[in-house]
Amino acid sequence: MRIVQKRDVPPSATGSVPRLAVTVALSLIVGLASQVDGATAPAPYSTPWQLRPAAPARVLRLDTSLASYQNADGANGTTLVPILLASVRVGKSAAVLGRIGLVQNDPPVGESVTVPTNLVLGGMYAPRVGGDWRMGLYLLTALPTAGGGGNDPDPADAIAIRSGVPARSAMDNAMFAANDFVLFPGIDLAWVRGGWTVQGEITILELWRIRGDEVQADVRKTNFTTGLHVGCFPAKSVSLGGELRYQRWLSTPAAVKANPHSRDTATVAFGSRFHLKTSQTSWFRPGLSVTVPLDKTMTDADYLILQVDLPYFF
Repeated sequence: MRIVQKRDVPPSATGSVPRLAVTVALSLIVGLASQVDGATAPAPYSTPWQLRPAAPARVLRLDTSLASYQNADGANGTTLVPILLASVRVGKSAAVLGRIGLVQNDPPVGESVTVPTNLVLGGMYAPRVGGDWRMGLYLLTALPTAGGGGNDPDPADAIAIRSGVPARSAMDNAMFAANDFVLFPGIDLAWVRGGWTVQGEITILELWRIRGDEVQADVRKTNFTTGLHVGCFPAKSVSLGGELRYQRWLSTPAAVKANPHSRDTATVAFGSRFHLKTSQTSWFRPGLSVTVPLDKTMTDADYLILQVDLPYFF
């Protein structure tokens, strides 16, 4: 699937849209958070922004990132990445899940296109660790279903799928590896007590080239991602959460050889989430966060990312 759009807005006009959205959204968060009286029961666990949940859940989640950036000439572009996740519990301590998304890239120069991401399938197991601790053991795969892959990709499609990597803080690389089959185990460990959540995550990604051998030199690649989430509840139905994310290529793919600065990516995010009980067993936990880069590649491009997260637990 590929959707092509013509630019009707000059490149210099696009950069103000995400920043205006950030200003308005954060103003709403501050105002609403100060007015919430805790009408709903407290939700003890602060749902992370891009880290995985540390417990099995039955959830539908629409998670959308809007990134603004600049090219070397100072012209502005945007990337929109909505990702849909569905997870179903299996018994009390396991779950199976799937993720799929789209990437709409509106570059500073060239046509705007929309392409699908890779399909992610897998499962998680949550062993009992006792006390205030929660653990999630994940085994996930990504199938090369994304646009922009193969030996003869449309150049705009190939640029679009690659633009999804920084828009998601390089934490979802498996979804944008258009030519690769990806196997990625991971572990999440969370401490939850007294309205506080502290959670860490580690993931190893092994990527094997399945298609595109004429345009992709790398047969196999190894990637590493990790993150730390800290959240608290200033009110019974409002949580604040910050997240530090880091990714590193453990192997040296062609892209890293061409640009050594692309080996590492670091970002930090902060936002607020509301926890609204919709029935005896279901919760709607909408959230909004802002992400800023810490590494040279993304700071040079003046990246700013707004994330709107809409998970429904039932």
